Amino acid sequence: MEKQNITLSIRKDILRKIKIMAAEQNSSISAILTNQLEEIISRAEGYQSAKTEHLRLLQQETNLGTRGLIDWSRDDLHER
Repeated sequence: MEKQNITLSIRKDILRKIKIMAAEQNSSISAILTNQLEEIISRAEGYQSAKTEHLRLLQQETNLGTRGLIDWSRDDLHER
């Protein structure tokens, strides 16, 4: 897959910590950030997919066995 360099502005204290983290993980800052961005995208795509599916299901008619008739009232269901 083709890659492209980008420029980021990061606070110095965060940069220092991510450099340490990358060294401890025998990795690079680029690899760590790429993995995190991929996770963010994956979660967002998963959420969007689930949302689309649920909205599709809400549009379908659901047979609740009432044939569209409601023959009870709220008070019937919540007798006190």
